[in-house]
Amino acid sequence: MNDTPPWLTPAQQHAWRTFVRLHQGLDATLVRDLQAHSTLSGADYEILVALTDVPAGRRSFSDLAEAVEWEQSRLSHQITRMARRGLVARDSSAEGGRGRSVSLTPAGRRAIEAAAPRHAAMVRRLVVDALTPDELATLGLICERILDHMDDVSR
Repeated sequence: MNDTPPWLTPAQQHAWRTFVRLHQGLDATLVRDLQAHSTLSGADYEILVALTDVPAGRRSFSDLAEAVEWEQSRLSHQITRMARRGLVARDSSAEGGRGRSVSLTPAGRRAIEAAAPRHAAMVRRLVVDALTPDELATLGLICERILDHMDDVSR
């Protein structure tokens, strides 16, 4: 029998709620700034980053969904909106057109190249500048540990 109580302890609850506030606050602040200073939404930016992370600027639909950790339906709707604006293109694979992929267009590349420097500066201002180099390294280690643990738990 598991003797773990069903509720978080006060210390656990404080850490969790602080983490949630941090995550939500950072995301909201970064998205607001992105929308105020570029033509991209937070979702646009996330997709374009995932496409620029690969040399060809092209990913299969399933690989892109995994990279951004989105459900296929959400990704499909977002790609449709972005394709209408000329930021990405939907492609069929060579296997009889059955596979789907998404590629970065020249307009998409220009949009991410215009938005990325300010976004990086905001990340630096909000996060990097608030921590010492050792604290930043520790933050990276903590995040990696949680991500690895999530992978283990979800298997």
